[in-house]
Amino acid sequence: MQWTDSAILLSIRKYGENSALVRAFSREHGVYGGVVRSATSKTMRGVVQSGNIVSATWQARLQEQLGSFKLEMTEPVAALLMQYPDRLAALTSVCALVESALPERHPYPRLYTLLTQFLQLLKTGEDWQQHYIYLELELLAETGFGLDLRECAATGEKENLVYVSPKSGRAVSEDAGMPYREKLLPLPSFLLPANKKNLAKGAEILDGLHLTGYFLEHWLLAPHHRKLPAARSRLIYIVKENNAAKTDS
Repeated sequence: MQWTDSAILLSIRKYGENSALVRAFSREHGVYGGVVRSATSKTMRGVVQSGNIVSATWQARLQEQLGSFKLEMTEPVAALLMQYPDRLAALTSVCALVESALPERHPYPRLYTLLTQFLQLLKTGEDWQQHYIYLELELLAETGFGLDLRECAATGEKENLVYVSPKSGRAVSEDAGMPYREKLLPLPSFLLPANKKNLAKGAEILDGLHLTGYFLEHWLLAPHHRKLPAARSRLIYIVKENNAAKTDS
């Protein structure tokens, strides 16, 4: 059994003396695990990094076996972000989240395309924070847990949508949600379908991360007895610190 595909490396763990156990998200085959031999060698050390885009060949005698990877670098994303701690944290977070959230060996070609587009944004630094949140929303949608932010769940109103119900994942208008506002989640305006081109503000970014994080944790991960990756918590901490520094200056 063998295939070759474009892939994004999600995680690397030491395996034996010189090898590594690598999990990769491939365009046509989904998340796969495999052993990379001589992963600590000079030629492979820079390749085997989370977030790098590679050409991956996976091979095993039987489909159900762990298998092995042969990797060729396509884009050294991780190295390009080393000097940007916040963007590197976003890269680490999204890789850990995809690894935790997606089932093994199930293709998500659209999500793969969106993730590669996000990696390009990380390289340029252009509005990457709000696009990170867009990507988490797409991850929810692609796995069957999409939010409905088009109209108020209670009234059908399309204006003044400021909350999201944690039970239904649907938007709620200001008037309808006011009596229950303590139980509802804030809905940042840049996440509304009509406002996709609007630039998010600092506080809205944190509200957006809180919103997507709630549904990722409670809807997507909790049924499988998983939690949000620690890398995502580190990302939120860095975003908070950066926003606080901008406010102080």
